[in-house]
Amino acid sequence: MQISAPIRRAARFLGILVGGTIAGLAFPAAADSLAQEDVQRIIEAVVGIEAQVPADARSVESLGRQRTGTGMVIDGNGLVLTVGYLILEAAEVSVYGPDGRPVPAAVVGYDHETGFGLVRTALPLKVKPLALGRSAELEVGDSVLAIARLGPAPVMPQMVVNRRDFAGNWEYLLENALFTSPPLPGFGGAALIGVDGTLLGVGSLFVQDAIAGHDPLPGNMFIPIDLLKPILADLLTDGRRSGPAQPWLGLYTGETGGRVVIARVVAGGPAEAAGLKPGDIIMGVGGKSVQDMVDFMRKVRTQGKAGDDIPIDVMSGATADMTIGRRVIHSRDRHDWLRLKRDL
Repeated sequence: MQISAPIRRAARFLGILVGGTIAGLAFPAAADSLAQEDVQRIIEAVVGIEAQVPADARSVESLGRQRTGTGMVIDGNGLVLTVGYLILEAAEVSVYGPDGRPVPAAVVGYDHETGFGLVRTALPLKVKPLALGRSAELEVGDSVLAIARLGPAPVMPQMVVNRRDFAGNWEYLLENALFTSPPLPGFGGAALIGVDGTLLGVGSLFVQDAIAGHDPLPGNMFIPIDLLKPILADLLTDGRRSGPAQPWLGLYTGETGGRVVIARVVAGGPAEAAGLKPGDIIMGVGGKSVQDMVDFMRKVRTQGKAGDDIPIDVMSGATADMTIGRRVIHSRDRHDWLRLKRDL
């Protein structure tokens, strides 16, 4: 099989680091790409993150108390970008640089809308920061490199296999997300690097359907780096983006049989207060039917901002006598509900 030009470019980029195959295509060793010192510089800017979260944190039930993953140094004063769930509600954070020694770090900011998190080390790390690239220019078929500090394959050549909107079951909506394959095991906070050496995305998830269909392809979902640029100043100044927050309902959803189903409601959250229960089927928002989780999240957001009442049409009850009714959820700001240990 002939290797396409994009894959060949990536192979040259990767050659001095890894050998092997992707989708049956060989990646030969080649040193005629980036200089070896440039490749080493990129890897050194990818750091390990370890966070300790208090037992009473809101996110412990879903994310646990001890969290480990990857981050990227993006300035000369110890600023590290990662995926937000690693450092959410953390009381202690350590960053592991090229020498493997832990450096204490403090949480700088968190953004639920994108999923980005920022920490800053107590001392600057002696590495050259990664430059932010242009994720909007990535297209399906482009070759990229995923780098993590964890897992059996911490450096992996990947390909962009899809770009589409993504809805997470935790009331998360990411537009034009990046999907890559083959999957990187240590995806949490991993760096997605372009053939020009710039940072293009931050690892968030393993997915079974990087390409959906009858024969789905497993892979990873990355948060596009372009989403960081408009909010970076806000995160550095205030720890969160400015402007009205999106409405938070306090529920987890899934898709079953073409329907959006409530899998869990947050104890003490808005959905529980409105009487919603696990197993309820979400039929519509404000009288408009929902097709899937992406559609559900979009329609919720058209109803207003955090603090507004959100009318949800649900089918509830036992299978034999299920009825459709309306529940009005008084939404909240999720950021305020979290037990953050510092004033962001």
